[in-house]
Amino acid sequence: MKSTVYFTRDLSPQAVLRLYNVLGVQLPGKVAVKVHSGEPGNQNFLRPDFWKPMIDHAGGVIVECNTAYDGGRNTTKAHKITMERHGWLSAAEVDILDETDEMELPIPCGKVIKKNFVGAHLTGYDSLLVLSHFKGHPMGGFGGALKNISIGLASSHGKVYIHGAGDEEKFWDSDHDSFLESMADAAWSIHNRFQGKCAYINVMKNMSVDCDCCAVAADPKIGDIGVLASLDPVALDQACLDLVYASDDPGKGDLIERIESLNGVHTVEAAAALGIGSREYELVELA
Repeated sequence: MKSTVYFTRDLSPQAVLRLYNVLGVQLPGKVAVKVHSGEPGNQNFLRPDFWKPMIDHAGGVIVECNTAYDGGRNTTKAHKITMERHGWLSAAEVDILDETDEMELPIPCGKVIKKNFVGAHLTGYDSLLVLSHFKGHPMGGFGGALKNISIGLASSHGKVYIHGAGDEEKFWDSDHDSFLESMADAAWSIHNRFQGKCAYINVMKNMSVDCDCCAVAADPKIGDIGVLASLDPVALDQACLDLVYASDDPGKGDLIERIESLNGVHTVEAAAALGIGSREYELVELA
């Protein structure tokens, strides 16, 4: 069955809010709002002022987890300093989910991993709003909604576990497709936990071949495309990929090469195979 993906070329905070409202979803209770806080030095990440109207409307708490590599977000102390400098702490309440501990989510259907380690604070939330910056990625090929709920919500230790495809000794050198499939497995555990109580928005702006996690990232060469929203993260990421390929921008080549060189679409394929969502979708464009 086809999922619905809403799309607008209007790249404004108001457009984000408009697409969210079109989804018709009611996020109950305490809402976790997953964003990407941006590595110090990165110039491409989407700033808090872009997301703030959406966060305020949802009445949510900004959530993040610490990284598993050296940098400005690898400890809670460093991460909070970075988030303060980037303006997140003044935008809304912020919660580093793995500040004190982690918890384990089962993945009985997982192809590669059967468990996912996430920040223990996740237990305090009833619903999830995933605000993702669609762009390239030096390991996953691209980053969108699926990466944001897998690697993005994994604890620092959980990130090592996913990257190693279940073998923490292979953090940086696991079988690549197994790593992509592990991301899909981890995404299943999050989407399943918040089933019916989650919404996803991707913004196709500042699309470097590199992730917001890179302190030094390439400048974007492909032009901005728009904002997309769906209740299905698989359809959402697939629609973003399709829009990149369909773009008539001559600068799209570098981003496509990054995606293809790392078999980025395989994460979407694996997530669809797990039943998270569908790669078949109806794109509804709004003014």
